Amino acid sequence: MPFDMIEAMTLIAREKNIEFEAVLETLEASLLAAAKKKYDYTDNISFRFDRKANELLMIATKKVVEEIEDVHLEITAAEAKEMDPEAEIGDEIEIYIDYETEFGRNAIASAKQILIQKVREAERDRIYEEYIDKVGTLVSGVVQQIDKGNVIVNLGRGEGIMPIKEQIPREKFRQGDRIRALIVDVQKGMKGSQIILSRVSNNFLHTLFALEVPEIYEKVIEIKAIAREPGERAKIAVFSSDDRIDPVGACVGIKGVRVQSIVRELNNERIDIVPFATSPEVFVTRALAPAKVMYIDVFEADQKMTVAVEDEKLSLAIGRGGQNARLASKLTGWKVTILSETEYNDNKRREAELLVPVGQIEGVGDKLEERLAEIDISSVQRLAAADVETLTRIEGVGPKTAEALIERAREYAAEHEEEYQRKVDEQAAIEEKDPAEEKLTAGDVFEDDEEFVTEEDDVPQATAPDLADVDDENDKKETGDEEETEDK
Repeated sequence: MPFDMIEAMTLIAREKNIEFEAVLETLEASLLAAAKKKYDYTDNISFRFDRKANELLMIATKKVVEEIEDVHLEITAAEAKEMDPEAEIGDEIEIYIDYETEFGRNAIASAKQILIQKVREAERDRIYEEYIDKVGTLVSGVVQQIDKGNVIVNLGRGEGIMPIKEQIPREKFRQGDRIRALIVDVQKGMKGSQIILSRVSNNFLHTLFALEVPEIYEKVIEIKAIAREPGERAKIAVFSSDDRIDPVGACVGIKGVRVQSIVRELNNERIDIVPFATSPEVFVTRALAPAKVMYIDVFEADQKMTVAVEDEKLSLAIGRGGQNARLASKLTGWKVTILSETEYNDNKRREAELLVPVGQIEGVGDKLEERLAEIDISSVQRLAAADVETLTRIEGVGPKTAEALIERAREYAAEHEEEYQRKVDEQAAIEEKDPAEEKLTAGDVFEDDEEFVTEEDDVPQATAPDLADVDDENDKKETGDEEETEDK
């Protein structure tokens, strides 16, 4: 083999990051395929790489015989001695084949094509095996091109693709931009191994915090949960195994330098960091911050909570488009219903007004009412929400009786609620009536009302004084004053 071919093989191995032996085996397979097109029998053909001469030798092994019976496997002694003077009958002799001359240009071109194909397959396998163990890790690369919205990233030894759904909304990339992403999957395909990248995965956010916060990398601080709407807002719950370390403060960093670095990486995505709590009520309360929770009802069976906040803080707790409430539910794992304090109190009042003692249901006597109360079923509403299995635990109550009781309770509760709602609607209709229709007019009040005392009846009418009477009064006053002066 010419030296330039060996050099080419070495270059291929270096560029594709494949072992030289793998390239050599691929070349051998390619030449063997070319030999099969020329020869009818190739089982006695083998290859040997001469490292001293940097040459790949193609060898046909034949047995030395007096008379040839199979030309593919045997050679005469005379022909053998021409190649090796010491060859004798019964020996096996190696015949070197000049494949470049023997096979011709077409066969060599075919071998070259097979070599290229095999090298590509080896490269695919190498990329797959290298990156399949890196799933869940952070990688950095350069944007190579953007194809129909998908970002193709050069990772050095491999090529990654970030589909549109794995990109942060409104985030734009240009060719040559450096990018960081998380490997979420590696798939084998006809065109090679595909390395799927993501920047919207929760693990991507987790990995960024692990890089920025040494306490997380050292597992002193643990990220318990992450809820995220990529590009908009995220919430993470953190917990410290060391009481001396504030998990929130450590993640925020001095003057917010740590979290701000992550925010910039995520295209200015807002990040709320809340301390984790084992108590669901406390955890949900912290997740809804900065809104202050006034009341909270927990329904463990359904993994639901009803939370009441101050009236003026309702919009803050719910967030724009319900975003804060959604993220709090995802973070805690509880379905959270947020109400204002007024709504909560109204609902509680409504529930209290709707409650009906279970004894009003047909078929529930005093003894059964007491037994139901023992299992915390004291109202018709609770009985309607109960299941057959719970009621059959009561002595003397079978499945059929339990089903009948539940059915009656549901019907009674529905009728009672319907009647209550009808009254509420009637009252609301009265209150919403136009005030002008209820306003009293002067005619409605004073006309034909003999008992009504008017201002004219109650206060005497004022009249003008007589001038003669005024003069007489003044004369009397002057005479009295003169008599008082003489006495003195």
